Amino acid sequence: MTSNIDKTDTELRSDVLAELEYEPCVRVTDIVVQVKDGAVTLSGFTTGYGEKIDAVCAVKRVAGVTSVTDDIEVRLPVSLRRADGDIAAAAANQIDWSSKVPKGTVRAAVHAGRITLEGEVEWGFQKQDAEDAVQHLPGIEGVTNLISIKPKVLPAGIETAITLAVERNAQLDATKIVVETSGNQVLLRGEVRNYAERREAERAAWAAPGVLSVENELSVTWTWFAE
Repeated sequence: MTSNIDKTDTELRSDVLAELEYEPCVRVTDIVVQVKDGAVTLSGFTTGYGEKIDAVCAVKRVAGVTSVTDDIEVRLPVSLRRADGDIAAAAANQIDWSSKVPKGTVRAAVHAGRITLEGEVEWGFQKQDAEDAVQHLPGIEGVTNLISIKPKVLPAGIETAITLAVERNAQLDATKIVVETSGNQVLLRGEVRNYAERREAERAAWAAPGVLSVENELSVTWTWFAE
């Protein structure tokens, strides 16, 4: 039997704090959690950008969370600060080591500890992988991803390909996901049961040849399963 998650804001806040405390890379005492009608707002600070990302990901795992607003500030201790040139060199190495990002397609510029990624790739997952490769580097304040996507495949049959991929996917309920396309631009509408499904649906959309952009309007309606 399937039932909707039914938690008070107080109960949900307690669960969010517990999950943040359970995440070994996050110092929960420095993070403030506010909850209203399932929507979570995070504020406070972390001592690194990677910790900030880990905190947001942890909250998205909690049953009952319908949205997350990230207002966390990154406050780097003096001991963790790095020169922009050192960060840029480390970022270039990380991207170069990625097996998913074609060599020479992505550049990393650094100013005041913030990495800006630029360049051009063929696939959406390559853009995301470049960002994933650098977001846990020590000494960074944040990452801005300006990488553009230029598909080499003509946008033929994109909607059908994505719809079939969603139907094949054991993690997704295809009856509640609507795929719409305009040329090589994709729009996802409908409902998913959790953030993992929302991200998986978006991944499936980006995997279709020829996709230039994906607008994910899937809403999270948490459910739990019991016999």
